[in-house]
Amino acid sequence: MSAAGALARRYAKALLQLAEEKNEVAKAGADLVAIAAAWHESKELRDAFQNPNVSSEVRRKITDALAARLGVTHTLKNTLAMLSDRRRMRHVAEIAEAFTKLAEEKSGSVRAEVITAMPLPDAYFAELQRTLEQVTGRKVQLVKRHDPSLIAGVVTRVGDKVFDGSIKNRLSELEDELLGQNVYFNQ
Repeated sequence: MSAAGALARRYAKALLQLAEEKNEVAKAGADLVAIAAAWHESKELRDAFQNPNVSSEVRRKITDALAARLGVTHTLKNTLAMLSDRRRMRHVAEIAEAFTKLAEEKSGSVRAEVITAMPLPDAYFAELQRTLEQVTGRKVQLVKRHDPSLIAGVVTRVGDKVFDGSIKNRLSELEDELLGQNVYFNQ
């Protein structure tokens, strides 16, 4: 694990513990994801925290305003202030990701990313969710994305496992197989 990853995990673990004490895990997680999205989307926000000429008071006002605008929990508001004071706001996306993973582990659930070439009916996703829950023995939360480059089919990621049923992948496997045969026959 990288130093940034270890740092993010430490902050996420501490925030999760505080959120559990106040029964705010879901809200804190959603708020943290919203903060990470704001960080990613706003160059001005990133610049303010990465500029050494911006005082800690100004950075604190920015975190307070952001927390108020998003309506975050008091615990997360304090965490943002601490990240700001320690000049670690740049790690907020990693902290959000680590928080989500830790909260899922604690709750016994798992996130499954499902990438499809085109939108599929809700019935498909309901059946996929049931199947994944049976296979993993855990509650599964589906995160849906579309990627037209898949051509057709579905790619599902559950933890570190990838189930690639896309045409793009099958064509790539077929190409490797054919090239492998050509190499064999040319020897």
